[in-house]
Amino acid sequence: MKNILIIEDELAIAELQRDYLESHGYSVRIEGRGDKGLELALTGKYDLLILDVMLPKLDGFEICRVVRNALELPVLMVTSKKEDIDKIRGLGLGADDYITKPFSPSELVARVKAHLSRYDRLTSGQSERGQFIQIRGLVIDKLSRRVTIHEQEVMLTSKEYDLLLLLSSHPNRVFQKEELFERIWGLDSNGDVATVTVHIRRLREKIEHDPSNPQFIETIWGVGYRLKV
Repeated sequence: MKNILIIEDELAIAELQRDYLESHGYSVRIEGRGDKGLELALTGKYDLLILDVMLPKLDGFEICRVVRNALELPVLMVTSKKEDIDKIRGLGLGADDYITKPFSPSELVARVKAHLSRYDRLTSGQSERGQFIQIRGLVIDKLSRRVTIHEQEVMLTSKEYDLLLLLSSHPNRVFQKEELFERIWGLDSNGDVATVTVHIRRLREKIEHDPSNPQFIETIWGVGYRLKV
């Protein structure tokens, strides 16, 4: 049974979410305060987090940032706001999905199922020792730094490989260009982040069947990139 944590201060909404999710076989806990919710999330006992943006004590954006830096689990952000800037900010902090109130409980259940399934597929695609990452036809051997796509080896530069490994190790997480530049090139974001764009383009040319319609590395406009699972 999958365990889901709902951090939501509107009890009626949280209970409705819980009832629908429990009717589909999930175990659900509700927490109304942001600080308490973060403590629960960081225990590592939950398989998915449903996170409201506006919370007492600690807002959803800060919770998402802390959780994403510590754990790998799907994070679904919920808000009554419709401004694109909130969606961009949430995705930039690592949220896997974003849903705006009011929404139907069946839509929530469908999204929860989809994200849990994606994470399960990623987990099942790795060996017990974690040597391989397998995402559809893409296979990354972390020990040999060898990459194949549909059993055909792909020759990557060192930076292209590091970039692909980072994205594939955090499936569906959106990375800002500045963060990619800092983590792969070891430089602060005041550097030339256009370097990231160039390397993403070259990487797509090597692993995508149609680089103009990428199936692996997705551009999230106004935010950055993520590897879709």
